[in-house]
Amino acid sequence: MKVIDLRSDTVTHPTTAMRQAIFEAEVGDDVYGEDPTVNRLEEMAAQRMGKDAGLLITSGTQGNIIAVLAHCKHGDEIVVGDEAHMFWYEVGGAAALGGVNIRTVPNDSSGRLNPDDIVRAIRDRDIHYPPTTLLCLENTHNRCGGMVLDVDYTNQVCDLAHARGLDVHLDGARIFNAAIALGVPVLVLVERAESVSFCLSKGLGAPVGSVICGSKPFIERARKFRKMLGGGMRQAGIIAAAGIVALETMVDRLAEDHANARRLAEGLAGIEGIRLAQESVPTNIVMFVVSPGVSGAEFIEGLKEVGVKLGFRNGGPFRAVTHYMVSSADIDEVLARIEAVYKELRQRAQR
Repeated sequence: MKVIDLRSDTVTHPTTAMRQAIFEAEVGDDVYGEDPTVNRLEEMAAQRMGKDAGLLITSGTQGNIIAVLAHCKHGDEIVVGDEAHMFWYEVGGAAALGGVNIRTVPNDSSGRLNPDDIVRAIRDRDIHYPPTTLLCLENTHNRCGGMVLDVDYTNQVCDLAHARGLDVHLDGARIFNAAIALGVPVLVLVERAESVSFCLSKGLGAPVGSVICGSKPFIERARKFRKMLGGGMRQAGIIAAAGIVALETMVDRLAEDHANARRLAEGLAGIEGIRLAQESVPTNIVMFVVSPGVSGAEFIEGLKEVGVKLGFRNGGPFRAVTHYMVSSADIDEVLARIEAVYKELRQRAQR
């Protein structure tokens, strides 16, 4: 039985072309700026994002904390969504490592922050308050089901932040998914943000790594903080080589993952007792709930027994993330297995 892993697009394995590029990578010492493959990746990423410079980092989490450190001073405050990855899954790094307070405002179901809420969250200048210096957005939005922030909204919010003296950092872990879903160049989506980070190791399929992009002075500061956090890698070209292949070959095909996610969502909606937990499925994340009579833990275990792996937050929705290692035929097989397991558990609960 084939195991079909939909827990995340982080589970992807490097492609054959990536493995070959890793094997053949020309390397040097990146801390000295002498790794030609890293330099090429950083230049390519910066060009894609329409920024002056880029920096290879180990992960999206590292990219976000580096951005906070490079934008803010100890004692500053940042504004993030209450469903943001930065708030939920990054171990409180902004506060723990940067001495930066995190202030949350509500995300709506589309991952947006209401501009009025942002304005209210920005502190007045007062001796009692920490200065608000950075607004952080997320696109696509993880906990909101891969929802996309469009160009008009992003520009509006960036302009609002700039008018009040804030910089903007965009957690763009899956920003290429957003660009593909909207049919726009990625640089248009990130144009007005001072910094953006994106993952090579999610939908793009590389085994490890992210890139943060911004102005040259910003990247100089970010490079210093990367070193402080232990991210100054040496012959990192073996990582960058896979990232280059990812940017060259894996972006356009994200549309296939989006189509498979919609196929999955449509199939799930057709199973009695299962309901989608999002209004639409624009990218590669599908979130759904089951009827209260079925134990979520038993559902997950039952699916594991038949070779299907899903994400599950206790008390929250189930999550399935499509990626290049999952085909449309796999989606049909997943739907059949989900329906069988769910029906069995539902019948057991009714006995």
